[in-house]
Amino acid sequence: MSRYDLLIKGGTVVLPYHGEISADLAVSEGKVAAIAHDIAVAEADEVVDARGKVVLPGAVDAHFHLGIYRDLATDAFEETRSSLVGGATTVLSYFRTGSHYLDRTGSYEEIFPEVLEAVSGRSWTDYGFHLAPMTVDQIAEIPFLVAEYGVTSFKYYMFYKGFDLAANSRDARAFTMGDEYDLGHLYLILEQVARVQDAHPGLRLSLSLHCEQSELMRVFIDRVRSQGDPQTLRAYHEGRPPLTERVAIGEATTLANHTGTSVNLLHLSSREAIEAVVLAREVNGAADMRAETTLHHLCLDHDSLDAAGGLGGKVNPPIRTRADGEALWQRAADGTIDWVASDHACCMEAEKGERLWPARPGFGGTALLYPVLFSEGHLKRGLSLARIAELASANPAKAYNLWGRKGSLAVGFDADLTVVDPELAQTVTPELCLSGQDHSPFEGVDLTGWPVTTVVGGQVRFRDGAVVGEPSGRYARRA
Repeated sequence: MSRYDLLIKGGTVVLPYHGEISADLAVSEGKVAAIAHDIAVAEADEVVDARGKVVLPGAVDAHFHLGIYRDLATDAFEETRSSLVGGATTVLSYFRTGSHYLDRTGSYEEIFPEVLEAVSGRSWTDYGFHLAPMTVDQIAEIPFLVAEYGVTSFKYYMFYKGFDLAANSRDARAFTMGDEYDLGHLYLILEQVARVQDAHPGLRLSLSLHCEQSELMRVFIDRVRSQGDPQTLRAYHEGRPPLTERVAIGEATTLANHTGTSVNLLHLSSREAIEAVVLAREVNGAADMRAETTLHHLCLDHDSLDAAGGLGGKVNPPIRTRADGEALWQRAADGTIDWVASDHACCMEAEKGERLWPARPGFGGTALLYPVLFSEGHLKRGLSLARIAELASANPAKAYNLWGRKGSLAVGFDADLTVVDPELAQTVTPELCLSGQDHSPFEGVDLTGWPVTTVVGGQVRFRDGAVVGEPSGRYARRA
């Protein structure tokens, strides 16, 4: 009988906050069991040859949208399969009541078990959920959700007080199917999260914030539409400019500092947004404010996408300029940005259409998480491999109460990892991503450094471009 179930042999093992070591990594019963310079092949039931390759902790893709536009069970199967391509082994998906998802409202005590049942047995990665309290009654459910389901992160969408998801309608109340969804509602959530935090000192309870200011959006969208109503991604950017992010960040962080609530500032898209975060941290001192950006805001720009044609790149917040992307890269390198996520939301090309405002926002990107960070971050901009592992895995694991299980390759952590070939160059296509989505705004982008093996819970689930076995992802209770 072998000592280990799996051996990753001869690779460069990356440890967040520490660095790189040339070592073998052994797995037993789903956990990292040993890291040593030479572990005999005979000691393992299965061996992965990692010579010349980089071994990274499985990414924690902390911003995901399972089932937003499609059947939840189908999305869980196809889109977490896509995660394996990018080296992600855990996804944390947002869910809310109202339009899209299950297209209904009600109690999370009733609805959330249905969500878990739909995903159970269909996810290739481990998974968890952030929940959005859309009604006052749902705010009251936060203590129950923490205690019963281990949900420790919640969400508020600042622009929903004035618009629907596509910014095509101002009947926000019909869209949210909820109560008055204003700053008062945000304040009530912040108070409740802070109150429950006091009862759980060992956890980090947090509220994630989509920061765009809807009253300013109204002004700028009306202005764009009155000037010929251009059907371009540049027009979408101009209708929801960085100023709306900057003002919303100021509003939200002021309230969060007053209540003492930990917050996560999501998908920061612009230089103005990240500088607003820097200012908020300075003004609010010890307040816990963590910053996220996305692959597409780092790498894509609206002019290039408009030149290629189509509305496939419509997303909230909008794709900005190349200069904004470079500013975000600089802040990812210097530690201002805490993590990078995909904001993956499978959206078919037909749902984009040819008209800007009705087009559904969002697209998939989870398959590109480590490839983008490795190619654009490490090879092109010199970010260390340890920093890449922090951005993709360790920092989101710490923020969302997964550290100790996820985010590192240290002994005792879950054996979630990916083996990256640093010389493998591929051009992005929808087919390569193994998603249900039929297009990608990244299509045609050349990236170097792709996962060739992804391991979830000690089991190889992706090898050389194809999935292996059956979905075995588990619900990640975080309390």
